[in-house]
Amino acid sequence: MIAIVNIQGQQFKVSQGQEIFVHQLKAKEGDKVSFDEVLMTAGDNGATIGTPTISGTSVKATVLGHQKGDKVVIFKKKRRKGYRVKNGHRQSFTKIKIDSIA
Repeated sequence: MIAIVNIQGQQFKVSQGQEIFVHQLKAKEGDKVSFDEVLMTAGDNGATIGTPTISGTSVKATVLGHQKGDKVVIFKKKRRKGYRVKNGHRQSFTKIKIDSIA
């Protein structure tokens, strides 16, 4: 069974046992989390599409850990003006494992 779930403003296609990276959640390592904004489910008995969400359906997951993504370098320059700005950013992610879709 697969589901399309909304996690912190992003939509993910998930299945049971899958490990994904999402934007950082306020949960500790080993915590169980539940996502109630399920937009679609599909399995052996066909697909169910929500309007906009499916009531009574949730995706349960376990937090595996927190880590940072790759560094993104932002460099701005205007030619012949002596203007140069270098900035960087590293996004924080949470790795979760999908336990069940119910």
